[in-house]
This record gives sequence, C-alpha cells and structure tokens, in this order.
Amino acid sequence: MRINCPYCGERGAEEFSVRGEVAGSRPGEGDLDAFVAYVHLRANEHGPTREYWYHANGCRRWLILTRDTRDHAILSVEYTKE
Repeated sequence: MRINCPYCGERGAEEFSVRGEVAGSRPGEGDLDAFVAYVHLRANEHGPTREYWYHANGCRRWLILTRDTRDHAILSVEYTKE
C-alpha cells in the first residue's frame, strides 16, 4: 500500500503507524461510561473509514486517511489540526 504524504510525497505504508479510527470529541470528566466507550468501542464498519496515521519514518506528522477497509484503497489524505 502506498500513501501520498502531503509533506513527503508518496511513501510505502511501512513508514507509517496506524493509530485507529478518528473518534468524536473526548468526553468530559465524570462520565465514566462515555469515556470507556470513547476509548474501547469503535464502529469497525466495512467501507470508508477515517483513521489517524503517524509518519514515524518520515516527517513525523499526524495525518488522517480515509481508507476503504474492504480493499485498503486510500480515498483521501488530510492534515490533522494538531
């Protein structure tokens, strides 16, 4: 799989680390059930999924990839807001 990093250009997926689905906002303090769901429960659906990827062996920046989980086709690569 090849990923087109906006900073470094096209690279092999082995240069990146996937960190999981892009979840909603982190819940506030005091709601333990919401926090457990935020940390542990993911949709894991077939089809396009937004995921955090870290370019560990390149620019060391975080990206958001939209990837189709059925065939691993990368549909888009975005900058993160961090």
